[in-house]
Amino acid sequence: MSLAIAILMTASLRTSHRSPEARSKDHRALERAGLRPLVPSPARAPLHLVALEGQLQVHTAPYRGSFSSVLSQAMRAAGLGSRVLIAQFLKGGVSQGPAGCVQLCGGLTWLRPDVTACLAEPDQEGGIEAVAEIWTTCRQHLMAGDLDQLVLDEVGLAVGLGYLNEKELVSALQQRPGSMDVILTGPAIPSSVMAMADQVTELRRGFQC
Repeated sequence: MSLAIAILMTASLRTSHRSPEARSKDHRALERAGLRPLVPSPARAPLHLVALEGQLQVHTAPYRGSFSSVLSQAMRAAGLGSRVLIAQFLKGGVSQGPAGCVQLCGGLTWLRPDVTACLAEPDQEGGIEAVAEIWTTCRQHLMAGDLDQLVLDEVGLAVGLGYLNEKELVSALQQRPGSMDVILTGPAIPSSVMAMADQVTELRRGFQC
């Protein structure tokens, strides 16, 4: 055993100053002693941190019900320190608008249009201007990338009722920062947006195979 240890210690020395013949002789001696020569481990590539990648998500339903789970998710994210904006495009009656947005859970901002009632029909008084203000704020955040999560509630209905231009919505979503989660909720999501989505969640009632 002492001979084998001596051979092993000799073979483990730095070999930069030894000839290939001497190294080959050491390897054969180790093999005769029933030992394997020490083989240096291959070099490992340095570790790199993986960049955060946001998703474009759609939560849709033919009835009101797709927003509640997203709201819970948004509040939980804000409570953990994320910067979150919830923008509801058709919910009025609270005299809000960008100047009167509500701060919740530290990092959560809640924004609604400054109209006297909810927008349920096209061309309601003040609707176009109020929705445009909400969209301008959302688009600024999309371009700036200063949020972790942006929730656009009933944005599909806003498009369907003529309060928001579909091409403008799609263009802004295409330019969104890679690290931001953008979540669209509500019915009537345009097919152009559905085709872009990384994840689509559809709630159904009475669904049968």
